[in-house]
Amino acid sequence: MTNPHGHDPSTSRFPEGFVWGAATSSYQIEGAVHADGRLPSIWDTFAHTPGRVHRNQTGDLADDHYHRYPEDVSLLADLGVTHYRFSLAWPRLQPEGYGPLNGAGLDFYSRLLDSLREHGITPWVTLYHWDLPQSLEDAGGWPRRETAEHFAAYAALVHQRLGDRVPHWTTLNEPWCSAFLGYAAGIHAPGRTDGAAAVRAAHHLLLGHGLAARALREQGAREIGVTLNLAPVEAAEPDRAADRDAARRADGLMNRIFLDPLLRGAYPADVVADLADVVDLGGAGLVHDGDLDVISTPLDFLGVNYYTRLVIRQGDDPKPGRPTPWVGAAGVETVGRGLPATAMGWEIAPDGLHRTLTRVWREYGPPPLYVTENGAAYDDEVTPDGRVHDEQRRAYLESHIAATHRALAEGVDVRGYFVWSLLDNFEWAYGYAKRFGLVHVDFETQRRTMKDSGRWFAEITRANAL
Repeated sequence: MTNPHGHDPSTSRFPEGFVWGAATSSYQIEGAVHADGRLPSIWDTFAHTPGRVHRNQTGDLADDHYHRYPEDVSLLADLGVTHYRFSLAWPRLQPEGYGPLNGAGLDFYSRLLDSLREHGITPWVTLYHWDLPQSLEDAGGWPRRETAEHFAAYAALVHQRLGDRVPHWTTLNEPWCSAFLGYAAGIHAPGRTDGAAAVRAAHHLLLGHGLAARALREQGAREIGVTLNLAPVEAAEPDRAADRDAARRADGLMNRIFLDPLLRGAYPADVVADLADVVDLGGAGLVHDGDLDVISTPLDFLGVNYYTRLVIRQGDDPKPGRPTPWVGAAGVETVGRGLPATAMGWEIAPDGLHRTLTRVWREYGPPPLYVTENGAAYDDEVTPDGRVHDEQRRAYLESHIAATHRALAEGVDVRGYFVWSLLDNFEWAYGYAKRFGLVHVDFETQRRTMKDSGRWFAEITRANAL
């Protein structure tokens, strides 16, 4: 039996043209933070603030991808991927966050695009993966409406110069992290702990996405989308009313506060009510006339980043003053189920990816979906035989690719899968302590070593099947 998308669920093969990729982000791999006119981003400032990052590590060097990109593109070719998802560093291209583009920054990305083309790899560009120019944060950051306008202007300038070689454009990566981890919990850059600022940031990130999407559409961009980190949310004790309501709130703040305005043109009424004492998400002070029309500009695709599912309980002793990403939901806590976990402490739940893909498709409908990030951190080491035997990561990826295949077989229009990540890299506040890569990086020597999981993934990409 074949489903409406021409996929035969009785086999482990994927449809012709299914996208296989690996993903990275600029601050996590590029290094060269002072090179060729680049100015600081909020992550440069955050990482150089003592106590913010594990062992006070920074992305100053990272994987030195800025100088080593030819080797990294060759590794992509060895993996057999069809696409490479990477982000552009806003402060490398537009150091102040406004004004003309920096020619040296453009030249770097132009060289990278040329190298990808030479290897037959299609670029999938993300315009914003969290490295806001510090000058824009100094002016107010994402809680300030003007930042959305600056972002759209930046997007338009970049597309004018690079759009002829880039068929796929992602505006934002994981706005939940930018807004709620950066401005409410304070554990990501810029490290602020202001719930109202976080909600304002969420709205302006969405507005920036919509304005940028319209600008790119006017210039004839081929495919435009956005990437959200999504997860199924369940109550720790479903029979407990407080846990059910906590799960509803968490789902609202994690998933629906982004999905609904993007795909339905409105914020969820219950989320607006939950946040009423924090900021008026339904009022004209923040949400101007026409904003939601801009935000819901039609998408060509939706990227889904998935790592684990959320189990939520309502704590017995809410602490309203404690920094938390769960704005307006004091006492909401995440708990475990006792399942095996990755080095991040995230429980392994591949069924959650299947649930996420099917939920988005059935509740929100088109556009097509791509798994734009999925991966696992483990404590990898190069063994005396010169290999990295990361069987746990291989098993993790296999189970999640199988979950993607299952959703596809059930009629979900999912068209691609990107592993996070190509390389071990600077893992944000964890510094270099967590390794997600298909390729091991010795951060002292910058030596790259393909892991067993990478060798296995290359077999999958070339067979287009599990």
